[in-house]
Amino acid sequence: MKFILGKKLNMTQIWEGDKVVPVTPVAAGPCFVTQVKDEKTDGYFALQVGFDTKKEKNVKKPQRNHLAKSGHNNLKYVKELRLTAPIEAKIGDIITTETFAKGDIIDVIGVSKGKGFQGVVKRHGFSGHKHTHGNKDQERHSGSVGPKGPAHVFKGTRMGGQTGNEQVTAANLEIIEIDTPNNIIYVKGSVPGAVNSLIIIKGQGDLKFSTAVVPVIEVEVKTEEVVEAPVGEEATPEVKTEEVAPVVEKVKAEEVAPTEEKPEEVKE
Repeated sequence: MKFILGKKLNMTQIWEGDKVVPVTPVAAGPCFVTQVKDEKTDGYFALQVGFDTKKEKNVKKPQRNHLAKSGHNNLKYVKELRLTAPIEAKIGDIITTETFAKGDIIDVIGVSKGKGFQGVVKRHGFSGHKHTHGNKDQERHSGSVGPKGPAHVFKGTRMGGQTGNEQVTAANLEIIEIDTPNNIIYVKGSVPGAVNSLIIIKGQGDLKFSTAVVPVIEVEVKTEEVVEAPVGEEATPEVKTEEVAPVVEKVKAEEVAPTEEKPEEVKE
């Protein structure tokens, strides 16, 4: 199984020949592996991955220390995804859009938009009562909610209540296009969640990792001016003998040259 975390963007459309396809772009990855769990130490196989960043001051110290092993201690989202079999992965590995391909069938997991307390018509699709004489203020009511015999409402009866703001999985969606340089996956149709909300994309196949690219700053070093020192000692700069030799000779001459002692004056 392969997966990646992303952020939902505004819906748009892509032309395929003479047909237009509605798509939802998802800014997916890069995701960083922060912990690898196996059956021996944890009792199950899983990967803990992080996505997106936030200010380091808003991350608590225990979380910063835990995430620092991956080289990124200010990750905004951290999710653990179960695996059915062990996988060759290590802390710090990166998951990018390269693990998916155009035409893949995927499942998208997100948190639906919260709509607050709603009635049965909007929440469950009830048709409501007739809008005729005798049904005053009852057009959108649920009606009877329980039989007379047991004299209580059965568990699971469809009634008004909190709508949305729950995890939803949209299955069997298709990837129409992948913009690898910009880390964007275009999914056909709509996906659950609000704009900029966290999205989890899952699919069948092997998970691919890419190594982190660390920028190297080139520093010009003049090797002829540095003398290699033994282990445990600091390197000392090489000194040109031509410039120092006259100074050394002068110092030696001053140290070695005998000093003229004046004879003591004899008092008569």
